[in-house]
Amino acid sequence: MNIQRVGYGHPDAMRLIDEVQAEYVVRYGGPDETPLDPLMFEPPAGNFFVGYAEGEPVATGAWRRTDVAAFGTTATVEIKRMYVAPRARGRGLARLMLAQLESDAGGHGAEAVVLETGLRQPEAMSLYESSGYGPVAPFGYYKDAPLSRCYAKLLPAKP
Repeated sequence: MNIQRVGYGHPDAMRLIDEVQAEYVVRYGGPDETPLDPLMFEPPAGNFFVGYAEGEPVATGAWRRTDVAAFGTTATVEIKRMYVAPRARGRGLARLMLAQLESDAGGHGAEAVVLETGLRQPEAMSLYESSGYGPVAPFGYYKDAPLSRCYAKLLPAKP
């Protein structure tokens, strides 16, 4: 997969965001209503990426700065819009995108990563847990939602 940094409003990003929102409707009965400003994903506040396989956009991932503390640090970022299109699943692309996000966020000074997912996304929970993320106290827009699950991971220290 070729991962490229794009703006939040890039046509390929918007296409995949529409796809993931449709998937949330199926899994949860409605789209993700977390308030997002596209500027949250512009450096140095964040970054947005699209992954391409065989020239087609098949994955997204983004990070944005957050005030959620984890592991004793407030140098944290939140991962948003992790998604792999059904046509490209089962090939390890989500793990590649997650590694890109962690590396890029770390390169921008992040010491820890937080994220929120849900019980109706067991494959996402499995990915995060197998990638070293552990459960943390609920935060964010869905902190009181019974299906929400929050995770965090300490990034490797930079030399």
